[in-house]
Amino acid sequence: MASTQPILSATGLTMEFRGFVAVKNVTLSVDEGTIHALIGPNGAGKTTVFNLLTKFLTPTRGQIVYRGADITAMKPAEVARLGLVRSFQISAVFPHLTVLDNVRIALQRPSNLATQFWRPLSALSGLDDRAMELIEAVGLRAYAHLPAVELSYGRKRALEIATTLALDPAMLLLDEPMAGMGHEDIGRISDLIRRIAQNRTVLMVEHNLNVVSDLCDRVTVLARGEILADGSYDAVSADPRVREAYMGTEHE
Repeated sequence: MASTQPILSATGLTMEFRGFVAVKNVTLSVDEGTIHALIGPNGAGKTTVFNLLTKFLTPTRGQIVYRGADITAMKPAEVARLGLVRSFQISAVFPHLTVLDNVRIALQRPSNLATQFWRPLSALSGLDDRAMELIEAVGLRAYAHLPAVELSYGRKRALEIATTLALDPAMLLLDEPMAGMGHEDIGRISDLIRRIAQNRTVLMVEHNLNVVSDLCDRVTVLARGEILADGSYDAVSADPRVREAYMGTEHE
């Protein structure tokens, strides 16, 4: 059940690169327990906003607040430990390790095993139960002992989401999770996002507007680095400025 309290908010977010203003005065609020989409045409500033929110960039001006704490000056690892975790557009898994080993490695940090180099390899076996829970949650049980390189593209993305969930995030930020997928994989990953959002918040950058309309509670539209519209999919898709900037060309 979605609450009305924002879990993540940004106020007056601005990013300048040597005089070029990539993001200008963006104010954004993501309510806890919702699936929120950030959309817009190419060059709109979506990736820059995403990088600002997850602290891969520090804003020129503005403030970012997560669960009541000012995270504007924090580093990516610090906000990840607070429960704000992102995935990337390019799948980031170890291709020659099995699905199980990929998830076990991801579980090492929250289990405090990542820096305990003196522990025997068998210590990782204690993570198997939780790893298999995550693998099953993303629909990969049948592939647990298969090298990641042998997975289809969509299943690689599911594995990446499993490794992200290993950090037990309260909020998950997904960068174009459907990019490069066929219809079957899009359906599978959409169902997965819907399931994992039952007990966490999701913010996603996504180009596939059918996915956005089907999944998302709220949509923020960016154009030329500024917010053009914000609201339900039906509301923003009816906005003439949005249709002109983005949606009209996508649906014609």
